[in-house]
This record gives sequence, C-alpha cells and structure tokens, in this order.
Amino acid sequence: MPVAVVIDSTAYLSPELVRAHRLTVVPLTVVLNGAEGLEGVETHPADATLALSGRRVTATTSRPAPEQFAQTYRRLLDAGADGIVSVHLSAGLSGTVEAARLAAADLGGRVEVVDSRSAGMGIGFPAIAAATAAAAGADLIGVRDAALAAVDRTTVWFYVDTLEFLRRGGRINAAEALLGTALSVKPIMHMPDGAIVLREKVRTASRGVARLVELAIEAAGENEVDLGVHHLAAPQRAEALLAALTERLGDRLHDTYVSEAGAVVAAHAGPGLACVVVHRRPPVDRD
Repeated sequence: MPVAVVIDSTAYLSPELVRAHRLTVVPLTVVLNGAEGLEGVETHPADATLALSGRRVTATTSRPAPEQFAQTYRRLLDAGADGIVSVHLSAGLSGTVEAARLAAADLGGRVEVVDSRSAGMGIGFPAIAAATAAAAGADLIGVRDAALAAVDRTTVWFYVDTLEFLRRGGRINAAEALLGTALSVKPIMHMPDGAIVLREKVRTASRGVARLVELAIEAAGENEVDLGVHHLAAPQRAEALLAALTERLGDRLHDTYVSEAGAVVAAHAGPGLACVVVHRRPPVDRD
C-alpha cells in the first residue's frame, strides 16, 4: 500500500479533494462561547461567523491530542500503509505539529511530520504534492521531500478587516493591533517562517483585495502556478480576487481551489478574511 498522507482540518480542502488524493484529516477543536466542537465535523464556518458577530464572544481553539494522531497513524499502518507523511498547521500558530511529532515518536520512524509553516492551501499544496508522489510509488522519504519542496514553493498573503481577533488569540502583539485600530487601517498579513506578520496597511477593503492581487503576482514571478483562495463570510472578495488573478496570470495559471476558511481560522482572523495562497510549480524537464 502506498505511503499515506495525513493533514489537519485547517487545510480546508473540499471532501472531493480529500477523497481524490486519499488524504486523512485529523480535526482541531474549536470552543465558541463555551460550546466545543471538532472543526469541520461539529463546528462549521457559519457557526463561527454567527458567534463572532455578537458583542461578547469567546473563541478559542486547541490542537488534537497526541493520542488522536497516534490512533490515526496506527489505523493507517494496520491497514497496510508503507509509512505516513503528516502535514500540518504552522508550529508558529499551533501545537498541532508538536502533537503529531509526539505521536510519531513511538512508531519507529514510520511517520514523518512536516510543518507547513502555513495554513489553508499552504497545507493543502504540500499535502497534494506528497499524495501525488505516494501514488507514483515514492518511498516515505521521497513523499516527505515532495511535501517539503512544496512548502518552500508556497507563499501566503491575507487581508483582515481588523487585527482585533488576531490580538485576542495571541497571534500578533498588542502594539500591532493598537496601530491598526488607531489608524483605522486595513492590514495585509503574511507568514514568513510560519509566523503571522503585518506586511503593510491599506485604507479600504477594495484596496486590500487589489493589493493581495499585486503581492500574489510578485510571489508568482515568472513561474507557472496553482492558487488557493480562502475567505470568511466574504465570498464576493474571494470571487474578485480569483477573477483578477486569473486575468493577470493567463495561461501560467493551472489549478485553482476556492473555499471558506473554517472555524479555527475564523476564531483568530474574524469575518471578512480574504486570503491567497500561491504555489509555484516546479520547472518541467522537457529533455
């Protein structure tokens, strides 16, 4: 049986894509106003949007327990998997990678854990690369290396309406949040080395989307690319973002994936999120 690929729920892949690439998803937990649920199983984007629209809201998230990973890994290995590559949410944002590594440590080198240094399709593109390598017959190290190479070729940019949710969740510092609020600006964020960093500020949501397009084009360079576009309660922004990038990239654009971010990202980014993930395809050897 080929090497199995495991992801967590913050990749936000469609069920069809998960099935097509034979991925296994381990969900994170979200607590919204005291109600706990597994992301994508018991708690969905609409639940988070509704909760976050209230004046008084508490929203927290927690990583899967190591035992959740251990049970998943054992099940896949018992079913005949030659090994497992497990690709997860940035260690700079969550303890998910740590939990996966704790579980993997007891399985004799049969599980390789990859830190995506990202979220959303920043996990999805490395996972798809790993699954494609596995389907082609690559061994455990080959599948891991395919995921790592895709991590290095992937860039994430996102816009949020306010820095307040990121501040509450401890994903940025209070000074950055205060700056954004005081100036009534709209922040553009990115994730160098897996941590969320304020890149620049714009004055309006429309300018935010336009700036995401410009940054994505810069990230693409002269490469052929795949795109992931995420939003939270802002489908029009996602549509505008994808339409502009499709026009600008032309025939250099290959696969596109559009999805609403789930409750974990919602708890920390808030409604209005627009995100673009650029995956630069490796050069094709034409010899």
